[in-house]
Amino acid sequence: MRETDPIAEAARQWRAHGWEAAADGMTLVTSIVRVHQLLMEQIDATLRPFGLTFARFEALRLLAFTSKGELPMSKLGSLLQVHPTSVTSAVSRLEEQGFARRTPSETDKRVVLATITDSGRKIVEEATEALNSAVFNEPGPSHQDVATLITQLSGFRAVLGDS
Repeated sequence: MRETDPIAEAARQWRAHGWEAAADGMTLVTSIVRVHQLLMEQIDATLRPFGLTFARFEALRLLAFTSKGELPMSKLGSLLQVHPTSVTSAVSRLEEQGFARRTPSETDKRVVLATITDSGRKIVEEATEALNSAVFNEPGPSHQDVATLITQLSGFRAVLGDS
């Protein structure tokens, strides 16, 4: 067990150096980043046996949610909120694994579709069950605190321009 919380110590140092006005904001941002790191460690450990990263899992999950199991690459990137290069990389890796494929749209040859395969559907269902069990069902805080955090973070995202 650690003697001093490093984020609390950083806040103390901020105040000691005359940055009182920024101390709470620094503490908030640093705390959110640290929680992100801790959650990603859990997610990565849970997805590793499936050969997936969180980005590839999210892409497969979105494809599996669609009625046809396919989305234009541009739409997939938009929904994942990532740069087109990132979605191309994720789908390329999913193709290598046999979990997805890319095909030209039948209606517009300029559009490339990402399509989930049967093995992709199988693996994403297994990975979803594992994530639900290991991370999502009980992320740590109480259900009431989770609901409060969701509301607060939604407002925070809106203030930062996330739609």
